[in-house]
Amino acid sequence: MSGNGEPPCYRNHTMEPTQDQEHIVKMLEGKAAIVTGASSGIGRATAALFAMHGAQVIVSARRQAELDTLVNDIEMAGGNAIAIAGDIRSESLAKELVDAALTHFGGLDIAFNNAGIVGETKPLTEMSLAEWLDTLNTNLTSAFLGAKYQVPAMVARGGGSLTFTSSFVGHTVGMPDMAAYAASKAGQIGLVKALATELGTKGIRVNAILPGGTDTPASVTNAPGATPEVLAFVEGLHALKRMASPEEIARSALHLASDASSFITGTALLVDGGVSVNRT
Repeated sequence: MSGNGEPPCYRNHTMEPTQDQEHIVKMLEGKAAIVTGASSGIGRATAALFAMHGAQVIVSARRQAELDTLVNDIEMAGGNAIAIAGDIRSESLAKELVDAALTHFGGLDIAFNNAGIVGETKPLTEMSLAEWLDTLNTNLTSAFLGAKYQVPAMVARGGGSLTFTSSFVGHTVGMPDMAAYAASKAGQIGLVKALATELGTKGIRVNAILPGGTDTPASVTNAPGATPEVLAFVEGLHALKRMASPEEIARSALHLASDASSFITGTALLVDGGVSVNRT
């Protein structure tokens, strides 16, 4: 229902927060953060919001040009960011992102492991092993790889916040033809719970956000040939009868990254507009 795919078409959202930056209490002042899946959608909005709140940001995704545009936007707004393009499934990229935070910003305090795919949507019996593994590697193995390198850097810093973008699919809702996606995202929540208990004594909080339908380039409502009826159907699944903007999801990521959530760990935070409870 949300993600970071290539945009065939996309209803415009202002990525830069509209609040007057001069009057913002900067919740992440002096922090260093990694944001993956940052070339568009939730990742882009979150990177911009983190930077607006004082974080120095390492942004990553597959598309260098989009990352460069994001870095330029952040710097024009007075922030500090570095772009590193790569495949989130790569262990070398996971290490490179942390190394960049250490080299350029002196450490790592925050990681928003957001990159992911919906993958193939088809009955399980028609799915190839390669298709299954591609979704699990992109969504779940990448989460393991990110944490593997991010955690030691946060321990050296005396603590930090790890957040993963999971989904209500596979957690509160089952949807047909989405077995690989559901398994990968449910697996992320299991990883979050295990890491929260493993790292709590080290001052590291670990959480997941579970967005509802979000107007990102990867949304089904922006797929080629999507009709107004598709949008109306997706909006109607939610108690709020609308989709989220990327900025709304980014604000939840900001909350979990900041000291405002200092006693929150091991949680799967539904930011889903009531899709998990709606029956009307």
